[in-house]
Amino acid sequence: MSVFGETDNKVKVQRFRKFKTKGYYPAELTEPEFSIDNEFCMAVRAGNRIFLRGQTGFDMDGNFHGVGDVTEQAEMACTMVKKLLEEAGGSVKDICKITVYLLKREDRSKVYPVIAKHFKDVYPCSTGLIVSGFALPEMEMEIDVEAVVSE
Repeated sequence: MSVFGETDNKVKVQRFRKFKTKGYYPAELTEPEFSIDNEFCMAVRAGNRIFLRGQTGFDMDGNFHGVGDVTEQAEMACTMVKKLLEEAGGSVKDICKITVYLLKREDRSKVYPVIAKHFKDVYPCSTGLIVSGFALPEMEMEIDVEAVVSE
């Protein structure tokens, strides 16, 4: 048996909500020189493991919520985590690891209660980091999640 819970060496990989960076993000939130055209997706399920892209204030359609409000960004990020895990066949109960990135140390008191509310009784491992910046200046926080769907 592999680390993915599969009995053979072939792991099924599914990619959810594929997108291209160019044209995905609202023009008002990108810098004029931003012309990178990468192809990503919002979630990948490999066997029974689910990896999510870092969640911020963006909704499924690329609209940003919470400019200047780290609590609203955290609400959107946690809501997206739940939706994406469900689309990939999992749930918040399958979360194993959360990494929280913040611009300001003092925002822990705003963001962590939101995380506690959304992931109550989950008990994941967690790492919190203070960083100097994100991809867009409006972003004040980001949550990275890995999950394993139990059999």
